[in-house]
Amino acid sequence: MGRFRRLRGNDVIRSIVRETRLTKEDLIQPFFVLEGKNKKETIESMPGIYRFSMDQLLKELEQYQKLGGKAGIFFGIPSTKDSLGSGAYNESGIIPKAIKAIKKEFPQFLVITDVCLCGYTNHGHCGVVHNKTVDNDKTIPLLGKMALVHAQAGADIVAPSDMMDYRVKQIREDLDHGGYKNIPIMSYAVKYASSFYGPFRDAVNSSPQFGDRKTYQMDYANSREALKEAQQDVSEGADFIMVKPALAYLDIIALLRRELTQPIVAYSVSGEYSMIKAAAVKKWINEQDNVIESLTAIKRAGADIIISYYAKEVLKWI
Repeated sequence: MGRFRRLRGNDVIRSIVRETRLTKEDLIQPFFVLEGKNKKETIESMPGIYRFSMDQLLKELEQYQKLGGKAGIFFGIPSTKDSLGSGAYNESGIIPKAIKAIKKEFPQFLVITDVCLCGYTNHGHCGVVHNKTVDNDKTIPLLGKMALVHAQAGADIVAPSDMMDYRVKQIREDLDHGGYKNIPIMSYAVKYASSFYGPFRDAVNSSPQFGDRKTYQMDYANSREALKEAQQDVSEGADFIMVKPALAYLDIIALLRRELTQPIVAYSVSGEYSMIKAAAVKKWINEQDNVIESLTAIKRAGADIIISYYAKEVLKWI
């Protein structure tokens, strides 16, 4: 009979038989970009995470890269918003300017850009609103335009997070026709209508001004639907498939890993970060141990890549 404890006897044995390893290459840090200069704004609900103006963002990225960070995903916070989210696809907008500045300073840094209108609309929804309903078909051309503007500015990967139907197809066509056939799409294919997004919405001031996002984001009770969403996005040209949130959806990550060959990205979202951070501040848990265990669980479930607000800290720990 096996004595399984033989393989747990000390750190070296545990290390050599470890099945899942969290590496620096697995991690992507989100960054929030502001208009203006010399700004580094705290986010009350996300201690340790900041909104950066361009000059401060470059300083932050320099530190992040010294720790081993190789990639970031970027969210813009425009100075003005309107009903069509026009700042999202403005060639002179906050994210195109940020991309150019980053690529000038750090040419090898992998720049991933969020493609969605919610941070740019005055109503807080992810698309064009008509009669208090998000109009899918009027929204997707704007998302295609946004992705193309990001590619033209130098983005390496575009990541649509809006959850409109057929937006991956639209984006792929617009990128291809624009001469950017080699720009990958990291699709938020499986994005649930989750209560874990609250701190993020504080960060970018994107809470819906009416209703909610349940008509276009997924019902958190569903798993078969996740596979349908992912398969459709793959058929439309998605190169990466993302699951968001992560910790409460490990079964979904595992399901997609079994069924798909594309790289699986898991987004450990703001609420997951803030819960751990708050408990650590209260000294109820060991922050480092809790974070490493949580991220390892996400990878064990099948994620190839993890987007986490803890990425910079984890780079110090591993």
